[in-house]
Parts: sequence; structure tokens; C-alpha cells
Amino acid sequence: MLLYGASGHAKVIISCLRAQNVAINAIFDDDLSKNELWGIPVVGTYRAQQSPSLPLIISIGYNAIRKKVASTIQHRFGKVAHPTAIIDESVVWDEGTVIFHNTVIQADAYIGKHVIVNTAASIDHDCSIGDFVHIAPKATLCGNVRVGESTLIGAGTVVAPNLTIGKNCMIAAGSVITKNIPDNAIVRGNPARVIKIST
Repeated sequence: MLLYGASGHAKVIISCLRAQNVAINAIFDDDLSKNELWGIPVVGTYRAQQSPSLPLIISIGYNAIRKKVASTIQHRFGKVAHPTAIIDESVVWDEGTVIFHNTVIQADAYIGKHVIVNTAASIDHDCSIGDFVHIAPKATLCGNVRVGESTLIGAGTVVAPNLTIGKNCMIAAGSVITKNIPDNAIVRGNPARVIKIST
């Protein structure tokens, strides 16, 4: 496996890969001052000719940057779930996605491309998670929740059943979502309210 991004987020992905006995051959990073992470060589900026047969995971936590980087990659994308994650056999999860320690993803959920399902998050039945979403640690999505592309669901957030959260939203940590959220909204509170609509 190859990674793009030698960050703290990469460390958790490395933890998941090592728990699955997957070797990490190299890490790309645009910061040329970095030369290794946990003994894995950091080889500089992305090069399509580096180990072209290996899959790659973008190990960048920030949704917009992960999306931008994905459009430049010529390698096929890998994905990984930590062995402690409980993922129902009916769940579909797409390329580039990482599912971290002690998460639970229930029946007939769909997880898009390059999604981060972070530590101890819970995604219940029939949820649909768009590409480049980040579900932060201990966030809870009740059944049949839809989350649009590139949205951040902050740590400890609770989303009530049957709601839709738009694309490019930022849901602050600890929010309680009890109604649908439009695209490009910044949201916080209990109950959550829209603070701003970004342009």
C-alpha cells in the first residue's frame, strides 16, 4: 500500500493497515522536510511511476484537500477497516475509504469514496454517506440519514433518524441535529441551528 500524506491521520491509517497485516511501502507528502513516519519512507511529492501496481490511500483528514488530491492520482485506490470495526455484511463501502477502530456500521448503509469513518463512530441502518465525508470520532448517525459530499460531521454529534444533511457542511462537535440541513451550512448547538451558509 502507498499513502499520500504523512500526518497524524496517516498514523491511524497505518495502525489499521498493520492490524490487517498490510505492508506500507512508501508515503508521498508535499512537505519535503519529511523523510519518514514510523519507519516508513516519505518519498516526496506524488509520482505516478512509484510502485504503479500498488493501491494508494489518501491519508489527509481535510475533506477539500483530500478531494483535490484524489483528482490527481493515477494509482488505483485502496481502502481499509480496522479489525475492531463492526461492519454488517450488507454494507457497501467504496474506494479510498478508511474505517477506524471500534466503529459500527449497520445494515444496508452505503459509504462513498474517500470517506473517513473515525474512531468509535456509529452509522445506523440505511444511511447514505457521500464522497469525501468525514464522520468524526464518536459521532452517531441514526437510521436512514443522508450526508452530502465533503461534509464534516463533528466529534460527538448526534443526527436524528430520517434526516438529510447537505454537501459541504460543517457540523460542529457535539451538535444534535433534529432537522434537515441545507448545502454549505455551518451548524452547531443542541438543538443545532444554522450559523452561516457559505458561498
